[in-house]
Amino acid sequence: MNISRGRCLLPDLLKQREWTQTFFAERSGRSVRMISHFCNGKRIMLPEDMYVAAMVLDCEMEDLYEWIHKK
Repeated sequence: MNISRGRCLLPDLLKQREWTQTFFAERSGRSVRMISHFCNGKRIMLPEDMYVAAMVLDCEMEDLYEWIHKK
């Protein structure tokens, strides 16, 4: 099975919670700049970043991206 990452859903998850990127950065221990890069699609989250984000957001790691299944 071939799977690739689609759009980062972090901005949507933050909006649902009414959190700013700065607030999330403080809670996650990541820099505001890095969070901005994730939200704008300039960088992808490493597994460690996804794990921390999922813990802070109380969601699953899979919830952080759209996943594209190719045949």
